[in-house]
Amino acid sequence: MGEARQEARAVAVIPARYGSSRVPGKPLADIGGRSMIERVLERARLATTVTRVIVATDDERIRDVITDGEVVMTDPGHESGSDRVAEVARELDCEIVVNIQGDLPLLDPELVDELVTTLRDDPSLGLATVAVPIRDARELEDPSTVKVVCDGRGRALYFSRAPVPHDRDRPGAFDRALHHVGLYAYRRQTLLEFAKLEPTALERTEKLEQLRALENGMSIGVVVRNGAPPMEVDTADDLAMVREVVAGSDG
Repeated sequence: MGEARQEARAVAVIPARYGSSRVPGKPLADIGGRSMIERVLERARLATTVTRVIVATDDERIRDVITDGEVVMTDPGHESGSDRVAEVARELDCEIVVNIQGDLPLLDPELVDELVTTLRDDPSLGLATVAVPIRDARELEDPSTVKVVCDGRGRALYFSRAPVPHDRDRPGAFDRALHHVGLYAYRRQTLLEFAKLEPTALERTEKLEQLRALENGMSIGVVVRNGAPPMEVDTADDLAMVREVVAGSDG
């Protein structure tokens, strides 16, 4: 491994908690004979830019199901996944930390590699995330779909649940709108600084944690990928859909 790559060593951390209001015990949900957290771990390991993949949890049931992988037990009082990842990052010897959601069992490992490469290529960025084009007007209007607006260099200007950007001359137009995907790569120091910050006004208003980074002057690079967003298990219906996809691919 070359010197430049050593200097930008990357580690992936998957925060996982047992409690979920809509899908109780979500990380342990069975998907084709394996738990969801095991499938996320398996997919994350396929990323070529990370040297380690760690599951960060506060629940022994999640720890016990990971029989072939690295697990770190964390403080049960964390309010967010990024806080849990930051706790692990304090003990890591690396420059880049990738926060991989524990409900992405069909994760494309190339997304992880693109995020890490984005930070390695641009030292001025504190973190990087992913977006895909909005596909229809319904998606644009849906407040559960987070939108991101970027500047000419591909850096985030704002994240919102509102339909942005608004095209005054073509109401409802969605051809320039981007659907934000909640996958992040941080410079380790940026993540540790972020975790110390108090929630900001815009963050509280939109209920979007990434606005805290923007309000505190952190630069967020946005990797724009064509295609649909990765399948995220947020509801029982999502879980059923993922199970169908896995059954089809295994068959």
